[in-house]
Amino acid sequence: TRKLQLLHFGLFLGIYLAALLGNGLILTTVSCDHHLHTPMYFFLLNLALLDLGTITTTVPKAMANSLWDTKTISYSRCTAQVFLLVFLIGGEYLLLIVMAYDRYVAICKPLLYGTLINGKTCVNMAAAAWGSGFLNSL
Repeated sequence: TRKLQLLHFGLFLGIYLAALLGNGLILTTVSCDHHLHTPMYFFLLNLALLDLGTITTTVPKAMANSLWDTKTISYSRCTAQVFLLVFLIGGEYLLLIVMAYDRYVAICKPLLYGTLINGKTCVNMAAAAWGSGFLNSL
């Protein structure tokens, strides 16, 4: 019914705006505060970017379908949506693995942390997570 469609739209709009606000705050805080330029926050910044992409890939189309009472999607848009969703979710999972490794090194090998995890290593691991997610989606 139309009331349920509008309820669905409102619910997803609230979830979408909360995700945008939360991830936007993370991005802004980490970018602006120089004390947070550490490996853990660098990975958290990447995770927030991937999460923003993930939620932006699916939720707006669901909201539009509810608002305009449509149920169709073109083949090219469906393909693009599936590609982006698999890419971004795969990247998120791989980035969580990288973050787990970062915490493992920080806890179990604290004296070697500065040697094992430096700026170049962080960029390489984040790029590997993004790249692997992209290759997986292909």
